[in-house]
Order: sequence, then structure tokens, then C-alpha cells
Amino acid sequence: MKRTKYPIHPDFRAWTRMNPPLNRVLLPVMQTLMRPLFDRERSTDGLTVERRTIPVGEGTSVRALWYVPRGAERPMPCLLYYHGGGFVLPAAPYHYRLAGEYARRSGCGVLFVEYRLAPKHPFPAAPEDCFAAYAWALDRAGGLGIDPARTAVAGDSAGGELAAAVCLMAEERGLPMPRGQMLIYPVTGAEGTGSRQKYTDTPMCNSRDMEKYGRYYLRDPAAGEHVWSAPIDAPSLAGLPPAYVETAEFDCLRDDGILYARRLEASGVPVELNNTEGTMHGFDIVLDSPIVRACVDRRIGFLKRIFEEGE
Repeated sequence: MKRTKYPIHPDFRAWTRMNPPLNRVLLPVMQTLMRPLFDRERSTDGLTVERRTIPVGEGTSVRALWYVPRGAERPMPCLLYYHGGGFVLPAAPYHYRLAGEYARRSGCGVLFVEYRLAPKHPFPAAPEDCFAAYAWALDRAGGLGIDPARTAVAGDSAGGELAAAVCLMAEERGLPMPRGQMLIYPVTGAEGTGSRQKYTDTPMCNSRDMEKYGRYYLRDPAAGEHVWSAPIDAPSLAGLPPAYVETAEFDCLRDDGILYARRLEASGVPVELNNTEGTMHGFDIVLDSPIVRACVDRRIGFLKRIFEEGE
């Protein structure tokens, strides 16, 4: 399928014909092929990488990577990161590289959570896993060497929705609120938007892809109406933590992020909104693009600010 109808920046040309295969036969194959990427992460001169197992209830556990910058002062801030992939795909290599960069440059530990995936584990498995990881980190703050008063949550695409959901769940379940939420081209449940109607054939993710993801993840029709899968429909967003929201221009989810940012602002939540241009969903896969580098700088600036405010 040609993608040239959209003036996507040349930095991302190599990915303008990319959409993941989303049929039920190939998904388990993709999950199997991508799962070992988790095990390939290694410590470096500036970063230690440890593997953790997090119980998520009923005898079930999930894996996580714990990135810690060498020489970090303790107790340090902590960022919980939830990767994208439409709730059905494991993390890709660029997710791990970004997690390591957030740790090194923000001076925080990054807990990178490998939550359970659909279609085998549909909603609400993913948000429950992500919240369990957040509660686990707070409970084990001393052992991890983190300051429980300086935590934040972040995620891209599906992971952005999960990060937003964790904030809502923390409020509902009486846990301390994260210091901030960093939502990168997030799903927020804003159905029927202009971008969802317009971008039916964009690369990396489009509204037709979103329909497929939804069939795997939201198998119970009522699940799509739950605020953990549609945080934009939460009765109130007041009291949620400051947010950094980033969107991509040629992305069916562009308006998801913009409308959620506006709802947060209307609820009195401080928001930094970064609407990128010439970009498509998942554009930060091109880590050496000047556009991506500028975005990563803004993300890290946000993390540093919220962590410093918590000192």
C-alpha cells in the first residue's frame, strides 16, 4: 500500500510502508519472536539492567527490567514505563533504548513492565498488571533505592493509555498519586474524532488497525466503556498529576492526545502538549532523527522538572 499521499518527513521514509500484521494466526508468532528481546538487554558503562519478577495476583507474575544509572544518588526518582504495541505486541528494541536513555539522562530508575498481552489476556489484564507494578515499586521503595514520593508513569500508544489508567486507579484505590504522567501519542478512548476518521491508511498505526487491536483487547463490549480503557471518559480528571502529552501529525490517535490534554487542562491539571509535525505514529523508532531528538529532550526536561519538584 502506498503511503506517499501524506507529507511525512523524510526522516521517517523507511517506515512509511510499515503496518504490523494483525491477524490471529500471525500474532502468536510475532509475540514469540519478539519475546526474547527482553532477555537481550544488558548493562552498560553508564547503566545497570536487572530483571525483576512482579506478582500481579492469583499466582500470576510479570517480568520487568530495572534500569538504574550508575552512580545515581539514593533514594532516586522512579519512572514506570509501559510500552506500546496495541496491547498485543511485546516491546520493540527502540522501547528499550529509550527506557535506558530516560534513566541515564533523568537520573532515575526506570521499571520497564512486560504486562500480559491480548488476545490471550484481554482487558483488564494489562491495566491490572501495570497498576500492580506501580504498587510493587512503592512497597519496595527501600530495596529498590527509590524515593516513593518521586515516582512517575509513562507510556507510548497503548502504554500511554495504561499510564493514564494507573493514575486513575491510584486515585480510586487510595495509593499515592505519581508525580507526573508522560503520554506519548496515547490511546485515550476518544472515539469518532477527526483524526480517526481521516487516517484510515497511515503507516505504523491507523484507524483500521485500531479496530483490530480493539477486537483482541476489548473482547467484552462493556470493556470499551470502562475508564481504564477510555480515560477521556472518566467523570473527573481533577487531582491527576501534571502531564506531558505528545502527538504525531499523521496519526489516527492525534486527537486522542489533544482532547485528553484539553480535558486535563480544563480540570486544573498542568499540561505540556507537544504536537509534532511531519510525523506518524511510532515516529520515535527513528532514534537519530533531529525531530525525535528534540522530542526526547522535551520528555526528559519534563521528567527532570517533576522529579525536582518532589524533592
